[in-house]
Amino acid sequence: MARSDRLMRLLDTLRRLPKPVTAARLAAETEVSPRQLYRDIATLRAGGVLIDGTAGYGYTLTEDPALPPQSFSRLEIEALMLAVAGLGDLGDAALTTAGRDALARIVATLPDRQARQAAHATIRSWRPPEPRAAVTIDLDQLRQACWDEVSVRISYRDVRERRTDREILPLGMSYSPRTLMLVAWCQLRDGYRTFEVPRIEALERGAVSFRPRRVQLLRDYVTLRTAEWKMQEQRARAAS
Repeated sequence: MARSDRLMRLLDTLRRLPKPVTAARLAAETEVSPRQLYRDIATLRAGGVLIDGTAGYGYTLTEDPALPPQSFSRLEIEALMLAVAGLGDLGDAALTTAGRDALARIVATLPDRQARQAAHATIRSWRPPEPRAAVTIDLDQLRQACWDEVSVRISYRDVRERRTDREILPLGMSYSPRTLMLVAWCQLRDGYRTFEVPRIEALERGAVSFRPRRVQLLRDYVTLRTAEWKMQEQRARAAS
């Protein structure tokens, strides 16, 4: 691991974990030896990062020049804590971890009083656990294809258990209470399709670039679906 990446990882760990953090825990989290950890702590301190504590007691990141100071209202802090806590209900471990790490960076920039409010937020979210279909493909690979605006080839099994292989242009994903949906332009059907991601049995990166068409394709999809919903409402009113 490059030195700069290793130091950034150490900073992120100091922001994220409950304080003080022991040297043994920091070494395990950053996957370095204790001796290397002490060197990295010294390097960060020499660079202006204020880290309190010593070996045997634990370390606390008290001032981080890499992050600008921020201020939020109490309700804004509650909203951030609630939003990130809700990520765990999505069943996407990578997204949940990313949200928690981002929140830790934000909290690290808050004044002491607001940081205490974040640690003792009064609003909590709880819902009965609902069964979610397991996703077997690499979600990071799918997300990367969306960001890169490049096609993917998938093997898909529909609700009737019919299996098809097709190449699609992935436009975006949507989390529902029970499953994860993918909106895409299907090359096989030459039209928009919505796929249940847990029903995708295999996925590999394709070679068709659709940059910079993704935004326009999504806009057209929203326009199409909105028109369909309005027509359904009109039919329902006419029938009542």
